[in-house]
Amino acid sequence: MIDLGVNFIKPAVIAIDCHRGHLDPEVATMPAPADVAAKLVANNKVFMERCRAKNILIVHLVTAYRDVEEIRSNPRWRALADDPNSTRKNVERHNLIGSPGLEIMPGLCDPSRDMIVDVKKRYDCFQSTDLDFVLRSHGINTLLVTGINTNSCVLATVCAANVRDYAAVVVEDCVDTMDGPDLHDAALQCIRTAFGWVMTAEDALRELSTSNL
Repeated sequence: MIDLGVNFIKPAVIAIDCHRGHLDPEVATMPAPADVAAKLVANNKVFMERCRAKNILIVHLVTAYRDVEEIRSNPRWRALADDPNSTRKNVERHNLIGSPGLEIMPGLCDPSRDMIVDVKKRYDCFQSTDLDFVLRSHGINTLLVTGINTNSCVLATVCAANVRDYAAVVVEDCVDTMDGPDLHDAALQCIRTAFGWVMTAEDALRELSTSNL
């Protein structure tokens, strides 16, 4: 059993941006490669179903912008929007409210049991959202992080979780990136080094089954 540094594990799944804006090739404004997207959706579906069977809370984080100015106020994104070679060149069209990209991929959300935080505006899922309130109010101390992109939203959220004293576990086969395997691997290494744990879905579920849940 791995020591996650908490006396009594109370976990929640934090599913980051598992929406059509990244994962549905038909409408995605910042798409992951089709094979990456399909695998990510399939793996998350199985993992979430198994977590629900353990009565583990699942919280979906969805990026949503009122207008382009909310996006362009970020200097780096403004620069990337002008770079035709960037995977983020469409950032100014990404997940504007009313667009189909905001929809969570079919089969991933059970609205009768899951929670949705759909006001995410930056890579860090805690920034300008009520995620911390949701977690604290449910006594959560351990985060099982899934979703996209490993090297931006996942990494930033795990760093933010670490400084808020959550135990953060990245579910390795349930995260990926539109930026390629090298950046995926580099992000996981950064997380392992200082910010949290990295486990496969099977290993994470095994740890939970032997814990004091």
